[in-house]
This record gives sequence, C-alpha cells and structure tokens, in this order.
Amino acid sequence: MGKVLDEIPDDLAAFIRAQHVFFVATAPLARNGHVNLSPKGLDTFRILDPKRVAYADMTGSGNETSAHLAENSRTTLMFCSFDEHPKILRLYGRGCTVLPADPDWKDIAGPFHDRLGLRQTILIDITRVMTSCGFGVPRMQFTEERDLLDEWATKKGKAGLEAYRREKNIRSIDGLITPLGDGH
Repeated sequence: MGKVLDEIPDDLAAFIRAQHVFFVATAPLARNGHVNLSPKGLDTFRILDPKRVAYADMTGSGNETSAHLAENSRTTLMFCSFDEHPKILRLYGRGCTVLPADPDWKDIAGPFHDRLGLRQTILIDITRVMTSCGFGVPRMQFTEERDLLDEWATKKGKAGLEAYRREKNIRSIDGLITPLGDGH
C-alpha cells in the first residue's frame, strides 16, 4: 500500500513525469476561508531536486494559490494515475510565488516554456512525500493537451494579460493580497 518519504526518489520522479495533470491544494489561515484546489497541466511541472519542485503558473481567473502561499506557505500537490497501474502521490510542502521581477526568476522559471500567459512560478520545498493505492480512481485515457489557454493569452496580448491580472489576480476570493498586488 502506501509509503511515506522525506523526498522524491527516482521511481516516483518517473511517475510524476508520466502524468499529464496534477492538482494543487492550498488554504488560508482564516477558519471561514475557502480551500482552493486547482488542476494543472500543459507540461508545466518540474522536479528541481528530490526535495524541491516548481511549476509554471499560467494566468487564470483567480490567484488563490499565490495568495495562500503568501499568507502561510502551506501546499499539497497530488498526482494521480488514470492508467492501468493505480497510484496516488501527494507532495506536501512550503511554497512561494516567484515573479518575473524577483532576482531568482531566471533560475526558477528557466525550465519552463516561454509562454505569453506565464504570470508566475510556484516554488515548493518538499516536507513529506506520500503514496497511496488509487484503487478507487477510474481508468481514463489521455488524448491530447488543450491549446485553449495559449490561444486565449495570444488573443489578449501582453498588455491585455497585464490588465487582466490587475483586474482578476490581485486579491483572492477571501480578500487576501497576492504577490502580484503587493508592489512587485
């Protein structure tokens, strides 16, 4: 059944690389705050070393992850196999948002495609790695990535994306300020 580890071993790194989607969960400290759970894809995830990962965070309708990480840094990532070999992998850790204006942007964002819609990179230091069986997860077949997000970003253009981020990505749904709204 499941294993608990301190870092990502080679076999689980291979499992992560084979997945087409992963999920990011964060929550504010406020008891009545909203827990956020976001699916991610588009080949945006990288393992930097066995205890550190990052993903390219594309412009979206909200920016909950970034707001929650700025407040308390807690996050959980989940990778789930939908093929014939069931497995669930959770990475627990402390994360932060890295913006283009930050000094380590080039080092952290370097592994990612230079996409117009890239608003920030999320960097996570792993504190716990846990596997579980995934026996209850259905089998599904991957057909292709969607190109809609890149098409949307291209139509918006650089100036349009910046305006959109100012309108939609400065505050969380609970009113927390994101790093995009703190003067970066």
